[in-house]
Amino acid sequence: MKQKKKDKLRDEHAPDAVHKGHEAGKGEPDELRGTIEALQKERDELLGKLQRIGADYANFQKRVPRQIADTIGYEKERLIRTLLPALDNFEHTLQNAHSAENVDVLLKGIRIIYDQLLDIFKSHNVEQIEALGQPFDPAVHEAMTQQANPEKEQGVVLEEFQKGYRLNGRIIRPSRVIVNKLPIQEEDRQQEMKPTEPAADECETTDQE
Repeated sequence: MKQKKKDKLRDEHAPDAVHKGHEAGKGEPDELRGTIEALQKERDELLGKLQRIGADYANFQKRVPRQIADTIGYEKERLIRTLLPALDNFEHTLQNAHSAENVDVLLKGIRIIYDQLLDIFKSHNVEQIEALGQPFDPAVHEAMTQQANPEKEQGVVLEEFQKGYRLNGRIIRPSRVIVNKLPIQEEDRQQEMKPTEPAADECETTDQE
């Protein structure tokens, strides 16, 4: 009899349990569906950002070569503009060369053009390398040949074949020079002729006296 009551109670409550389980199961798909939608939305946003970055990079690749070409063209134009006055003066000098009274007048005009060109180079941070009479420096000088001049010091530049230039402190062309190379006897004689500084003990003796 008791068993029948238990079965009856179980059958009465069974629909409620099934209904509650169904409601619990219904909530889980809704939550999962919301998570999926959020992930899909995040994926779409990331894909959109990636596409925009790709488009920006493609435009950058097209823009940079054009900007470099424009910059080079502008610098060329600026350089040519600075050289035009010197070219004009050179043209005037050539036109007036036949009517010049003497060679000195012509040379003076050429010298003016030369100085003008040097000033233009300086405005572009180009400077001449000092060579004549300087000690030979392989970093800035290129020795074309050697000569022996006993009146000059060993290793100095005697003549300059071609001037060297620096651009912003960097060598763009070394000076081509002739270097003084003395015979060994003459070099020793020059070393003997150089004044020597007195030793420290000799100076002290002199001061005491």
